Formats: sequence, C-alpha cells, structure tokens
Amino acid sequence: MKLKNYCPYCACGLIDKFMEGRTRRYCVSCAAPVYENPVPASCLVTVDPNDRILLVKRSVAPKKGWWCLPGGFIELGETPEEAGLRELKEETGIDGRIDMLLGVTTHSGKIYDTILMAGFLVRRYSGTPVAGDDADEVKWFERDAMPEIAFSSHKSFINIYYSAYANG
Repeated sequence: MKLKNYCPYCACGLIDKFMEGRTRRYCVSCAAPVYENPVPASCLVTVDPNDRILLVKRSVAPKKGWWCLPGGFIELGETPEEAGLRELKEETGIDGRIDMLLGVTTHSGKIYDTILMAGFLVRRYSGTPVAGDDADEVKWFERDAMPEIAFSSHKSFINIYYSAYANG
C-alpha cells in the first residue's frame, strides 16, 4: 500500500503515530491525522430485455483487453448514480436510468489500494452501444457466454443480478 508522505494541507512531512486504535499517518505541523480512505467508484449492470449484460473491453490498464462493466471513479460533486451514468455514456454511448442499487463492495487495486464500489442495475436505456472512452469494444453477453470479467467486484454484481433479478 502506498502511504502519503506529505500533508495535503501544509506539505509538511508525515510521521506514523498510534492513535484511535491503529497506526496512522500524522502531521505534526497541523497536529492532525491524515486519513487514508478508499477511493469511491461505481459500475452498472446494464441489461437488455433478453437478460444480456452490456460489457466493455478495456483499452487501458489495469486489465487492458479484459471485459468489465461500464463504470469508473466518482468525481467531486457527483453522486455514485451520476458517476455510473456518466461512465455508461462515455464508455458505451448510451443513456440509462438506474433502477436500483445492487450492492456495495470493495476491490483491491495497485494504485489506490482499496476501491469502494457501488453497483447499480440499469434496465431502461436509449441509444445504440458504441465503444467510447477507455473501451476498445462494447458487446451484449448472454449468461452462458460471459467472458472472464476483469474485476471481482464486477463479477459480484453480475452474479447478484442473475441470482436475484434476472427474468426467468
């Protein structure tokens, strides 16, 4: 895990200090802990009337060339739902409406250590999918033809959909 070395408020060097029951990064100048928190992201299980799921083939690292759900990091001022719908539009060219929250989980990453992932279900959408930002390809997949999925959190949301919400 990469730890912060400098205070984001005053740029002073940080030390390790045991407080609040664990060792934390601490700024002596600000007299305050500098918390290391998960990075928030969201993804969408977008399904068509035949219960096929829309996946994108990643054009960037990590897991370049692997299939995953449309999604990405939540930006400042966005809700998880807004971020997911923005990423859906950027990566697939379609507009969607969120039906429900499927769940929240964490995913380990090399750059950000822990990613807090919210997964949403989209059944109502408009437009024709076309590969956009961060995607080499976009395609609908049937349950029995699902490729290997890049991220465990995405696999989890796909499994939740098929086990609890799929038609028939």
